[in-house]
Amino acid sequence: MAISEVNVRNQFRGKIKEIIFGPVVSEVDVETPHGIVTSVITSRSIKDLDLKVGSEVIALVKSTEVSIAKIQ
Repeated sequence: MAISEVNVRNQFRGKIKEIIFGPVVSEVDVETPHGIVTSVITSRSIKDLDLKVGSEVIALVKSTEVSIAKIQ
């Protein structure tokens, strides 16, 4: 499953392996078939997306950032 509405070519499906919470930003480790992808996103986004260890997500990788999208 890819997110076709987003202009990002590198999309890696995986499951959240670990979340390291911070007061403003948090680190999210996503385990994919190609290895671990780590993203730093706002702690509020983690709560808004209801991300938890084990959630299925897609890591969207650009040259300057890694974004996380929850799979419904």
